[in-house]
Amino acid sequence: MGIRKRQQDIRVVRGHMRSPGRPSTARRGDRVRFWQGIARGLSSEDAAVETGVSPAVGARWFRQAGGMSPIKFVPVSGRYLSFYEREEIAILHAQYLGVREIARRVDRSPSTISRELRRNASTRSRTVMYRATTAQWHAERRASRPKVSKLAANDRLCEYVQARLAGAITRPDGVPVAGPDVRFKGRRHGRRQDRRWAKSWSPEQISNRLPIDFPDDESMRISHEAVYQALYVQGRGALKRELVACLRTGRALRVPRARTRGRCKKFVTPEIMISERPAEANGRAVPGHWEGDLIIGLESSAIGTIVERTTRFTLLLHLPRMKSHGRKPRVKNGPALGGHGAVAVREAITEAISDLPGHLRKSLSWDRGAEMAQHAQLRVESGLDIFFCDPHSPWQRGTNENTNGLLRQYFPKGTDLARHSRSDLDAVAIALNSRPRKTLAWKTPAEALTHLLGSP
Repeated sequence: MGIRKRQQDIRVVRGHMRSPGRPSTARRGDRVRFWQGIARGLSSEDAAVETGVSPAVGARWFRQAGGMSPIKFVPVSGRYLSFYEREEIAILHAQYLGVREIARRVDRSPSTISRELRRNASTRSRTVMYRATTAQWHAERRASRPKVSKLAANDRLCEYVQARLAGAITRPDGVPVAGPDVRFKGRRHGRRQDRRWAKSWSPEQISNRLPIDFPDDESMRISHEAVYQALYVQGRGALKRELVACLRTGRALRVPRARTRGRCKKFVTPEIMISERPAEANGRAVPGHWEGDLIIGLESSAIGTIVERTTRFTLLLHLPRMKSHGRKPRVKNGPALGGHGAVAVREAITEAISDLPGHLRKSLSWDRGAEMAQHAQLRVESGLDIFFCDPHSPWQRGTNENTNGLLRQYFPKGTDLARHSRSDLDAVAIALNSRPRKTLAWKTPAEALTHLLGSP
């Protein structure tokens, strides 16, 4: 009966704790280092190799945790013994040193060493031995505090969350609309593919609506993070994994913030980041610094825009589609059939600014689009120093973003931009450059540029 009672005691909710006698192959310190690598922006495979485990194990850890580090794998504070201290204790204990001598060498209290040797020693051998790996496993097993998730314990709350997250949308007469039949394949929905139709409230909307709908029922409360964990973390239960398709992102796994920040094109190096741009470009007092980007339209059509920061003078780049567009399938790593590939953009920029004097060709700041993959050759041909903005930072090209907004009056979103000829683009550029600007004391960009060209 004693053995059976002991086995029942170590069976915690949903099997979060293993029975004694089977230490994990990966220690807690390994998982801590793994999630530290993920926080730096590494992939699960690279973080696993850096930790010393196989890539498959790292991918499984990442998937089981929903892409976010569990709170139990935060670095241990100095209050608790680390695995390396336990290794030192095991070596000194094997040398038959006393508790006080071990405590003095490890710089811990003698009571801490005595308690460690008594609690976490191996009990499955004939003699009581102290091993660092077994002691670490005992300590981690004892420290875990699994608990039932709030959604799993409250059926009413779970039904409310699921109805707002995945409930069917209805017509004005109350008839439900099924929408497209989309199967969940365990990964994010494809680009420009049908998605599941549902109410699709965000977890934050659900969390903040509960006090309004149930002002007197404190049991109907949940944080948005608890909803995310119920969706993403395996073992939290209550919500089906396929309901992540109802989130606006549709991601099957969370993406660590550092990974999105660290994502960088291979051709973007630190020395050509916008932080290295000359200080004179930030003040707009010295002309010759440009900002550029693409306006994207229907079926991969595009128009290039470059704007001078001081005068707001705008040049439009004609980027017609290639003849094989729509006739032949696109070749992987081949030319962009839409007409805005690296070669086409480089040639268009070089042609557009070739007639400008040298003091008006100093730098060009661009987004991290693949159309600038040939920036090194563009620098040689045009004489422009090329700089790239930080990811997701359109305000670093504020002049160009504002100009693109003005151009949408002529080139609305969702229209085919390839139908416009070069003469059409020139006409729009003239119209934009002949508008008076408040920031130029109601002069036009054309007048401001003419003044610069006439000055010594």
